[in-house]
Amino acid sequence: MNESTKVGFIGLGNMGAPMAANVAHSGIDLIVRDADQNLASKIAYASGAVAASSPSDFAEVEIVVTMLPTSTIVSQALFDWGDGVVHHLAPDAVIVDMSSSDPTQTKELGKILKGHGIALIDAPVSGGVSKATTGELSIMLGCDNAEAIAKALPIVESMSSVIFRTGDLGSGHAMKALNNFVAAAATTAACEALVIGDRFGLDQHTILNVLNSSTGRSWVTENVLGPHVVDREYGSGFSLALYSKDVGIAKNLAAAVDDPAPVCTAVAGAMTNALSTLGNVDHTEAITFWEQERTTRGT
Repeated sequence: MNESTKVGFIGLGNMGAPMAANVAHSGIDLIVRDADQNLASKIAYASGAVAASSPSDFAEVEIVVTMLPTSTIVSQALFDWGDGVVHHLAPDAVIVDMSSSDPTQTKELGKILKGHGIALIDAPVSGGVSKATTGELSIMLGCDNAEAIAKALPIVESMSSVIFRTGDLGSGHAMKALNNFVAAAATTAACEALVIGDRFGLDQHTILNVLNSSTGRSWVTENVLGPHVVDREYGSGFSLALYSKDVGIAKNLAAAVDDPAPVCTAVAGAMTNALSTLGNVDHTEAITFWEQERTTRGT
C-alpha cells in the first residue's frame, strides 16, 4: 500500500475514534464518517483527516473500515446514506467490518457486496479503548479472499498488535461473539461473587484482591472489577446494550450449530434482565441490578 491509497472510516465512537486516529497517523489519505457530523468534523480536524459530508466524498476510496454497533447499522451506513457509499467506491474496493457483527448477517452482506464488485473482510477487535488508543488491539480476521486481505492488511496492522486468521468470512465475528460471551460470563460470575460475599460480610476489595491472587483471576477481575465495579466508577466505555447484544449473538450461534449452551443462555438472560431495568448504562453498572434483585427477594 502506498500513501496515495484512499481509506474511509465509518463509525467514530469510543473505539472508532482512536482507531481512526491511528490509521490517519500512518500517513494515508483518510475520509471519516459518523452519524454525528460535528463529532466527525472534530475528529477529522484532530487527526488530519477529512470529514465526509456526502457519499460522493468516498469517490475512489479503496478500503473502508466500519466500526459500528450492529450488523444492521453497518449495512445502513453502506447503502442507506444518500445514494449509498458503495456506489462511489473504487473498483475492487475492500470493506473491513471491525464491528461486533452477527456472523450470519456478515455472510449475507458479503454476498450482496460481491454483487457490487466489493470484497468484505470481518475483523472484529478486542482490547478496549486503551488498546484502541495505543494501536495494540487484537484482531480476529475472517476472509477467504487472499487479494482483499493483502490489500487491507496494512490498514488493519496500523490498529493492532496481533492478528488471528480465524478462517472464512464470518469466522472473525463468530470468534468475537464467543470471546465476549466468555468475558461476560466472567463478569457475571465475578459480580455475583461480590454480591454474595458482601451479603456474608466480606469486604469487596478483599474479595477482589483474593481473586486476583488466586484461581479466580481473569482479565475481567484484573482490569474491570477494581475501578469500575468495586470502586463504582462504571466507566469502562463498553455499554450494557452492546455486551448483551454480543452474548445474544453467541447464543444464536450456539443454536445454529445445535448446541444447548446452558451457560451462555444463563449469561444472556442475566444481561438482558439487567438491561431491561437499567437501560443502556456502562456494562459494569449491571451489578447494581443484581444487588437490588437480591435485596427485593429478601433472601
